[in-house]
Amino acid sequence: MTQRHYIAPNRVDTTMNKAIAWLARHGVSLMGTAELSVRGRTSGEWRSVPVNPLPYEGGPYLVSARGESHWVRNMRAAGGGRLKVGRKVRQFTAIELTDEEKPVVLRTYLERWGWEVGRFFGKVNAKSSDAELLSAAHRHPVFRITITQ
Repeated sequence: MTQRHYIAPNRVDTTMNKAIAWLARHGVSLMGTAELSVRGRTSGEWRSVPVNPLPYEGGPYLVSARGESHWVRNMRAAGGGRLKVGRKVRQFTAIELTDEEKPVVLRTYLERWGWEVGRFFGKVNAKSSDAELLSAAHRHPVFRITITQ
C-alpha cells in the first residue's frame, strides 16, 4: 500500500491559518483567500480551513499544497462544500483532476502563490517543466469546483 503524502502544519502554520480563516469569515480576503467548509466524512459536521481558490480556465480550482489533508479526504467523500468570505457563502460541487490534468493548474497556482506554498512542493516551482510538474502531481490533489449557489 502506498503511503499518503501529507505535510502537517506546525504551530506557526496553525496560528496563521486560524487568523486567515477568521479574516475570511469576517469579510477580509488576503489575495483571494476564502474559508473552505466541507462535511466531515465520519462525523458529518462542517470542518473549515482557509484556502486559495485559483481562478483559471474551467475553474475555479482548489489545490492541496500539503497533500492528502483532511479537507481533501472529506471533499472526496462529500463531493463539494462551501466557500465563505464575509457574508458571501458559495455552495459548490467538486471533481478531482487526474494527475495528467494537473500540471497547468499547478504551474498557475505556483505562479500566484508559490511565495506562500512553495515549501510544500520541494524542488518543483512555477518554472519547472511539464514533466517535473507531472512527477509531483500525485502529491497535490486538485479539484475543479462548480459554484451551485
